[in-house]
Amino acid sequence: MLTIRRELADAMIAHARRDHPDEACGVIAGPEGSDRPERFIEMLNAERSPTFYRFDSGEQLAVWRDMDARDEEPVVIYHSHTATEAYPSRTDISFASEPAAHYVLISTRDPDTAELRSYRIVEGVVTEEDVQIQPS
Repeated sequence: MLTIRRELADAMIAHARRDHPDEACGVIAGPEGSDRPERFIEMLNAERSPTFYRFDSGEQLAVWRDMDARDEEPVVIYHSHTATEAYPSRTDISFASEPAAHYVLISTRDPDTAELRSYRIVEGVVTEEDVQIQPS
């Protein structure tokens, strides 16, 4: 189960809505081994695409180095889907390289609501998990 503070869930949703119609992406870092998302890191979708996302390689290197320096790891890796449900695509699954991370997808296909779902993706196997949103 992913347990996350309301302010962090709201930040992901706000980023997804702001970047719509392109996919948004980013990370929420937390202390190594804690499974506690704490520090929101909005990233650039280098593809600037409504159907695909890719972290900018230079930005990703800088973010991962910064997390290392802070003894953090990517607890949540998130991105949005602009026209489909919040479920990992084949491409999302093939690029999932952090087996300990929660992969959060936000669907912005309905402008009045935001569908937020979380998954574990390990060796190509997708497992949906419950999301518990706590007050900030």
